[in-house]
This record gives sequence, C-alpha cells and structure tokens, in this order.
Amino acid sequence: MPIDVVVAHATGGRLVAFGSRTFPSLLLTTVGRRSGEPRTVPLLYARDGDAYVVIGSNFGQAHQPAWSGNLLAHPEATVTVAGRTVPVVARLATGVERDRLFALLLSMWPAYQTYQLRSGGRDMRIFRLAPAGDPTAP
Repeated sequence: MPIDVVVAHATGGRLVAFGSRTFPSLLLTTVGRRSGEPRTVPLLYARDGDAYVVIGSNFGQAHQPAWSGNLLAHPEATVTVAGRTVPVVARLATGVERDRLFALLLSMWPAYQTYQLRSGGRDMRIFRLAPAGDPTAP
C-alpha cells in the first residue's frame, strides 16, 4: 500500500504524506469497476457548497487515474475528511460547470495547469461529489 494511503488511513484523512495541512485532502473510497472491491486514494479537493470537487490529474500522466474510471462505473462512493466519513454520489463535470470547477481547483493548486499541459492534451476528469441524498446529486 503506498505510503500516502497508509498515512491518510492512520490519521483518519487528516494528513497525507504528499501534502501538508495547508492543502485540503480527503480519502476517496470507490468500488473497483473490475474487482468490485473497495479502492481508497488520497486526493486534494476544493469545496463547492456542500460538495467536494476532485480532479483526475494523475500528476499529468497520459492516462486517466483508475479511481476516475471507478466513479464513472459506480458513482456511489465515500469521502473521509478530518476523520468523518460521508457517503457521496459523483457526477462528471462538463461544459461551463467543468470550466468553473477547474478554475476553483486552480485557485487552490495552480500546478493543475502544468499537469494539464504535461498530460499531452488528455481531458482531466473533474468530479463533483455531492453528499448522498443531496438534491444536486445525480
């Protein structure tokens, strides 16, 4: 298990190895689209009202991160933030909403622009994770 996942699990999502308390991070748990098993990954996030916004930057690699494919296949997931676990429903952002959320993410972590360039033009998936039962959830 990668060290960032171990640290994040041990601290209930309060701290991840790749970041600091300066940047908001969460643990996203999805259902593996092939395995059906839970898969957990630490991610930076931005808030959009009650929802969490995450991006499949994959640090600018040419391929999409596995967790983003899991969310497309199974939009029901959980996020753990500051030790609190919340069931969420993911929606892939498109069009004007995607542009707005990308600007929000850039204001928090400008390196996403570099990742976009480094990815070779791959459209980095942006998801809005709304709490389950939220009327804005899909």
